[in-house]
Order: sequence, then C-alpha cells, then structure tokens
Amino acid sequence: MNATEPEPRRRSHWVLRAGVLAFLVATGVLIWLSNIYFTQRFSEATRADAEAQMTLYSGRLVSELHRNSVVPLLLSRDTTLISALNTDDYVGTSQRLISYKDEIGAKSIVLLDDGGRVVAASDRRELGTVLRDSTFFIEALRSPDTVFTTNGVKEGALGFYYSRKMQSQKETVGVILIEVDLDQLFDRWSTRDSIIFVSDSEEVIILSTERQFRHQTLEAALANQPALSAVERAWQATGDWNRSVVNANFQGQPLFRLDQKIPFQGWKLSYLASFEDVRARVNAVLALEMMVLAIVTALGFYYLSRRAIRQSFLFQAESRELRALNERLQNEIAERERVEKDLEVAEQSLAQSSKLAALGEMSAAVSHELNQPLAAMRTYLAGAKLLLQRRRPAEAMSSFQRIDDLIERMGSITRQLKSYARKGGDDLVAVDMRDAVNASLSMMSPQLSQMKVEILSNLPPDPVMVLADQVRVEQVIVNLLRNALDATKLQEDRRIAITLTGGSTIKLAVEDNGKGIENLDELFEPFYTTKKPGDGVGLGLAISSGIAKDLGGRLIARNAQSGGAVFEFWLPELDKSQIKTQTQAAE
Repeated sequence: MNATEPEPRRRSHWVLRAGVLAFLVATGVLIWLSNIYFTQRFSEATRADAEAQMTLYSGRLVSELHRNSVVPLLLSRDTTLISALNTDDYVGTSQRLISYKDEIGAKSIVLLDDGGRVVAASDRRELGTVLRDSTFFIEALRSPDTVFTTNGVKEGALGFYYSRKMQSQKETVGVILIEVDLDQLFDRWSTRDSIIFVSDSEEVIILSTERQFRHQTLEAALANQPALSAVERAWQATGDWNRSVVNANFQGQPLFRLDQKIPFQGWKLSYLASFEDVRARVNAVLALEMMVLAIVTALGFYYLSRRAIRQSFLFQAESRELRALNERLQNEIAERERVEKDLEVAEQSLAQSSKLAALGEMSAAVSHELNQPLAAMRTYLAGAKLLLQRRRPAEAMSSFQRIDDLIERMGSITRQLKSYARKGGDDLVAVDMRDAVNASLSMMSPQLSQMKVEILSNLPPDPVMVLADQVRVEQVIVNLLRNALDATKLQEDRRIAITLTGGSTIKLAVEDNGKGIENLDELFEPFYTTKKPGDGVGLGLAISSGIAKDLGGRLIARNAQSGGAVFEFWLPELDKSQIKTQTQAAE
C-alpha cells in the first residue's frame, strides 16, 4: 500500500484484515466450545444408556437370586428327601437332585444329614464329604428360615449358597444346600464393551465380567494392570481430552463409573462403560466443523476477489428492484383499498343473513318445543273429560294439575328461548338427574301409554347431581324419548331402556329397539330429519346438542350391537364444594 492510496480504501483494507483476524479467533472459540458442548451432550447420552443397562443388570441379578431363594424352602418339604434322611436310604436321591438342578438352573444341589455329611448331591463326586464346619451348614441349623452365605470372597473358589434345615416331626434331620450359578450371568454380559462387577459391603469384588477383578477392590484391580507401552501411553494422553467425565482407565481405554445399590446383603453393582464411542463421535463433529469452516473461508476469499466487479452490477440491480418494488407496492395499496370496500359490503350482507337465519331457527325451535306439551295437554284433557263424564272428579283434578304443570313448562320454554343465543352458565343450580328423568317420563306418560312402550328404567338409589337448568335438561331427555318413540313405531314389542350412571362424568343413556341410525355424521345438523314431512323439522337433536354443550357436556349417538340406537347425554358431576356453594346460596 503506497502513500498516495485514498484514505477510504486504506480504511477498508484495515477493516478487512481485522475481519479475517476476528474470523480466525471466532473459529478457534467455536471449535473449543463445540468440543465442550458435544462432549457433554454425547457423554450424557452414553451415561443414560449405561444407567438403563445397569438397571436391567441389577434387576436380572436380583431376580436370579430371588428365584433360587425359594428352592430350599420347597425342597425342605420334599417328602422323598425327608424319608431318605429318616431311613438312611439314599438310593435314587442323587438322581432326583440332578433332575431338580437341571429344572431350576442351579449350579449344584447338595443334601446333608444332621451330622454335616453329604448323603446326596447333583455332583456325585461330593458324596461322603463332611461339611459340618461350613458356614452355610452352621447358619442353616441356627436359623428357622433360608440362609444365604458366600464362601471364598477374598481367596479361593467363590460360591453363593442358599441353605435351609430339613425337619421331620419338628426334629432336624438334615440340611438342603443350593449353589446359585451367577457366573453364567456375567459370562453372557462380558460380550459388551464395558466392565460389570458386584462388590460386597466391604468393597471387595465378588462378581465381575473381568475375572481378574475378583477377590480385590476396584482400586487394587485397576492398579494391577500391566504396564503400557510408550505408544499406548501417548495415545492415552492425547485421548483424555476431558478428564471431568472419565473415572478410570483400563488397558488404555477411558472409562466412567456408575454405582447402584442392590437390595441384597449390602451388595453394590458397578458399571464401567467405555468413552471411546463418545470420543469418536466428538472428533467426527469437530472434523466436520473444520471442513465446513475451511469451505466457508475459501468461499469468503472468492467473494472478496469478486466483490469489486459485482458491486456495480449490484447497484444497478438494486435500483431496478426498488423501482419494481415501488410499482408493486402502489398496485397492492390500490388492491387493498378495493378489497376493504368489498369486505364492508360483504360484512353487511352477512350480518343481515345471520339475523334472518337466527329468526327462522328460533321460530322453528318454538314450534318444535311447544308441540310436545300441547300434545300431552290434549291427551290429559281428553282423559279429564272422560273422567268427569264418569263422575270421577278427583282423578280428573289430577289431569288438570298435570295440564297446569305443562302450561308452566310452556312458559318456562318461552322464557328460555333467549338462552339459545348465549353460551350458557347463568342461573344454573344443583339438579338431581333422577328427578329430571322422572319428570320427563311423567310428561311423556300419555304417549308412552298410548303406544304401549315398555320402559326399562335403571336409576341409582343415591342422588346424581349436576350443575344445570332442570328445564333445559328435561328438554333434552324429552327429545330423546320422542326420538326413541318414533324409532319403535314399526316394532311389535316396543322397548326403551333408560340407564343413569354416576362418576366424574354423569352418563344418561336412552336405548331403543328400533332399526338404528343410518347417517350418524349429519344426525345433529339443524333441519336434518328422517321423518316424513309434517312429522318433524329436524331441530330436536340439534337443540339438544346445543343445550348439552352449553351445560359443559355433550350428546353422542351410536348404534347398539343388538340393533336400535343409543343416545348418551354426558354432563360433568357436581362436586361437593359446588353442592355446598349452591346450598349456601339457596339459604
């Protein structure tokens, strides 16, 4: 750079050099942070997998111990073995123990008499051996239960035994001894790239996938490794890039350790898992990052070399784009203004259409809901007239009382039409669903008697309370009963089953023995009906479904397996706190 070079260009060169330096520093920091992050992440995944494996191993070991612990109890009650001890006749006893050994998978089974002499064994070479001084024999004689003992923990052949004394007429006649074969478990587990071992309460390893670890502590076992060569030591030094997650090294391999207590004899299961996989995965990620950074660096230099040539073309292209963008923006503004005007007209038309639709639906709802009590009043009036002709005024008064109740109900229906336009939830009280069912059956009793319908009512003896409006609940039940009556018109034996069940969700099921429902998808749509013209307008189920939703429940329909339709009216149960609140409000 010469002295006559323009100041802006010199400043640009310094900025470029500073940018390159900052990029190199950021690259180093990124690789360092990536190493820490991915090491931690992959280590956690490896540790979680090791913990899951250790839980499986612990459960399998405890299961194997528990499975063998019941065998002495069973064999101590074997009448054949007890008889052999009483009569000193052991012909066939060893063969019997051999068969037991094969069935339960034990390492060996030994029967000793009360003097500690082996009188029968799955391994006949042990016959005649005297074991009266053995720990398992002495402890079995002292304890009324099965005893677990371990021999050869710190030296010699290691064995795990369950023993129990055998009694005849409350007299000890011998001891049954089971040797548990735990080596076969660890032989199967030794195929994994990890070390699994079990230590007792004194931290001495009694079981391990590495046989040289047994009869010593873990620290002593790791210290007794053969010396590494110079190459192996160098490889270990370069590989231990994160000592925070490595607990030990075995034969040059970094390992981490997990411990879990076993609910048995104070044992502890330990798991040494290899970190080689973590190291390989982290190195692969770092190599990929460095390759990507190298490519980015090369592209950056290429971009800088082409920058001066492309800058003029970019300015021209940006100018053309700005002009085109300005033109598109003006067109979009004009289009939005036109759409807003059309939207205002559409909103006014939609509001008028909604008003007309609501007016038609309310008119149809009034006609549908008042037809039911009017039909019942007509029936009661005819009955009262006949009773008066027969000079039975007391019974006629009952019909007049029912007519009065129906008139009150018609008034309630007209008062509650405004509730169809709101979400519901106002003026709700505690309602016993049993009372609502009985009131609905009372209203429908003339139609039910006229059509000779058998009503199967299954109501619980205790109150079934919901938070609702009883009149609207009865509207739903009456609509369901009317639909059930219409469905059973063509049946010779008409039956309607009403079932009320409690719980967190109250379920009222109305089942008929009609032909069932053909179109379940459109059943609750307004003005959908399968009736003939004049018999209905298709609003009953739509209104009932709306009432159920307003009360926090739902109305569903399905076909019964035996034929016919089933309608279920679901409502949430009124809990005790709500009942208390309702009672206080009423007082």
